[in-house]
Amino acid sequence: MSEHRARIEDRVAADPGIHFNELVRTLDLAPGQVQHHVRRLLDADRLVRERLYGRTHYYPPNVDERERAALALCRRETARDALAALVVGGPQRPGDLADDLGVARSTLEYHLDRLVERDLVRKERGDGGRVTLVLVDPERTVRLLDAVEPTVSERLVDRFTRLVDDLLPE
Repeated sequence: MSEHRARIEDRVAADPGIHFNELVRTLDLAPGQVQHHVRRLLDADRLVRERLYGRTHYYPPNVDERERAALALCRRETARDALAALVVGGPQRPGDLADDLGVARSTLEYHLDRLVERDLVRKERGDGGRVTLVLVDPERTVRLLDAVEPTVSERLVDRFTRLVDDLLPE
C-alpha cells in the first residue's frame, strides 16, 4: 500500500466520520491525490463512504451503520452541543435547551429530529403533554462525543449555518 493511502486510512481510523475536505486539509495533499487514493481504498473495502445529512463522511469498515449515522450527527455543532448539554445537565425541555445553546428553537428541532430518528435522544411527554428530552443511552453518547473532536473549519461551517439560521425568520 502506498504511503498516501496508509496516511488516509490512519487518519480515517483516528477520526471516523471525517469529511473529504478535512482529509485534504489535515493531510496536506492535493484534492486530486486524496480523491484518487480514497477511491482505491473504497474499492479495496478498506474505507466506507456514507452520505449523511448533506455531507460525505469516511469511516473504517469496522464501524457499523448505526454508529456511522450517530458519528455524523455528532459532527454537527448544534447536535453535539445538545447531546453534551443533556449528558451534563440531564433531561431538559426543548425551549430551555435552545435558550441555553443560544440557537433558534427551529434549529434545535431540526437536529433533535435526527437525534431522535437515530435513537440518541427520546422525547418524553409528561403531564399536560410537555416534552422533555432524554438521552437514550448516556454511556454510548459519551463515547460518541469523545470520538468526535471537531476541527476549527468544522466549527466555522457550523457557526456560519447558525448565523444564517438566526437571520432567517422562524
